[in-house]
Amino acid sequence: MPRPTGIVAAALASAVAVALSSTSAHAFGEGNTKNNGESSAKGNAGGDGSLSASVSNIRITYVSGANGGGKQGSLGTVDPNWKPPACWYEPAFTPAGLRKFVDTDGGGDVGIHESWFGKELWTDHYRDGKPADNFDLRLPTNSSADGYKDYNLGKKGYFWRGVAPDPADPASWDCGRVMFWVNAGKLPNDPNTPTPKTLAEYAYNKVKVPETEIELKPQAKSTVNLPTWAWLDKGTFKEVKVRADLPNTGLWAETTAKPVALHLNPGTDDAETYPSSGNCTINDDGSIGTPYTKGNADKTPLCGIRYLRATNGQPYRLKASITWQITWQGTGGAKGDLPDGTFETTQDMNVQEIQSINR
Repeated sequence: MPRPTGIVAAALASAVAVALSSTSAHAFGEGNTKNNGESSAKGNAGGDGSLSASVSNIRITYVSGANGGGKQGSLGTVDPNWKPPACWYEPAFTPAGLRKFVDTDGGGDVGIHESWFGKELWTDHYRDGKPADNFDLRLPTNSSADGYKDYNLGKKGYFWRGVAPDPADPASWDCGRVMFWVNAGKLPNDPNTPTPKTLAEYAYNKVKVPETEIELKPQAKSTVNLPTWAWLDKGTFKEVKVRADLPNTGLWAETTAKPVALHLNPGTDDAETYPSSGNCTINDDGSIGTPYTKGNADKTPLCGIRYLRATNGQPYRLKASITWQITWQGTGGAKGDLPDGTFETTQDMNVQEIQSINR
């Protein structure tokens, strides 16, 4: 039986997936997000593997912060050129787990862009020692991967496979090797071997922050030339810490998002912000600005807006974006910074022409 490889394999995977979903014990891309934010794939963490190379073994847990309920959202990054890792390698099967997988399923991803269907392909390479095509795009030509005898039963270690959250990303082809063996306690000698930073960047993409509406006075309606105060009470924003662990490697990382600033965009050029930059500093206790109190209507707020023109049936869209400073630490004392993250909320603001004082 010829071996489907590369783009042909990807096309075949799509065509056969429907048939497999009704006959196989698992479905392609199987995985879930638990209530505590942990991502998992059935059987992966124990080395029993899964059908899909788009499902990672990395375990995500919230150490502290936003994942306690309420509305939440994902961070955007201030660096348009940054994105999480496109692919990496990680342990997928023990020898016994691979043998069980082949005997039970006999079809699935042997690499990110290569899928084998039918037991023969798997037994040829991992049981009987026959070589297999290895589409590693970093090599001048496609190479041949040496085979294995009896799934390496009796040896300590894992078969590693490439993982790509988005296999359509062209950069995922960097992890083009078919599944390969690594002895226990070792990491592959490969540029795409995961590192603590890999896990930190993966965790960055999982951070959830609270969708908190800024306190305004006057609320939802302002008056031309009179300040609108903006503030948050202390403790409203707290740092969020997310931990990523890759089982059977000893690798881990904790990514911390700390709120550091609020930026106000009035939604119109006919307005002034306080301060003039629109950037309101978040204090150590999590507060922003100072709350409005009776008699402050004609004073200048530490954080706020002054509208210069009234709305005419269509409210201004006031945008409030929180900047989150991102740091990480991980295995062996590794640590570093990642690009700041942002999260934006939008509120309607109506502005009236009459002169009045907020009480």
